[in-house]
Amino acid sequence: MTKSELRKIYLEKQKALSDTERGEKSRRIADYYFENFGLTKIGFLHVFLPIEKNGEIDTFSLVNRLWRNSPATVTVASRVDFETMTLENLRFDAAAKYTVNRWHIPEPIGNKTIEIKRIDAVLIPLLCFDTCGFRVGYGKGFYDKFLSACRKDCLKIGLSYFTPVAEISDAQSFDVKLDFCITPEEIFNWRER
Repeated sequence: MTKSELRKIYLEKQKALSDTERGEKSRRIADYYFENFGLTKIGFLHVFLPIEKNGEIDTFSLVNRLWRNSPATVTVASRVDFETMTLENLRFDAAAKYTVNRWHIPEPIGNKTIEIKRIDAVLIPLLCFDTCGFRVGYGKGFYDKFLSACRKDCLKIGLSYFTPVAEISDAQSFDVKLDFCITPEEIFNWRER
């Protein structure tokens, strides 16, 4: 199926999850993150803040756990620059406040920007992904631009409620692939291939 077909199907599947299902799946994803990445040498971790109306994975619980257990890791979250249609990267810590933009995306308030080249790993929102590591997002291209500007060794870690589809038929060679994807059941790894 194409990205647009998959986007429609998986957005509905994501929104159909109950709060209980969403919470449990988010906790299992966070557990996998900490078992496999959480205490490694990730100095700067970029996280997405969940869009509540879309039922996205609750990354707030993961971030709060990170702040408690790995205080040396600096967390970074994005703010949309609507003039350039790019993402600005801001420090996001326990003292940070956030607001919701016109697209219902939570964004940090403040001016503590972090240079993109400092980011060691990115937790990436997605609706679905395939067995080759391609992903389907919301179609605005923000993360493709952002990930293209990250360092080559920056870990690209998708988070998904669902197992992969066999293939995204219109994935392109210039699409930025995931290195890993964490689901509630397992971690998919394309980094070592």
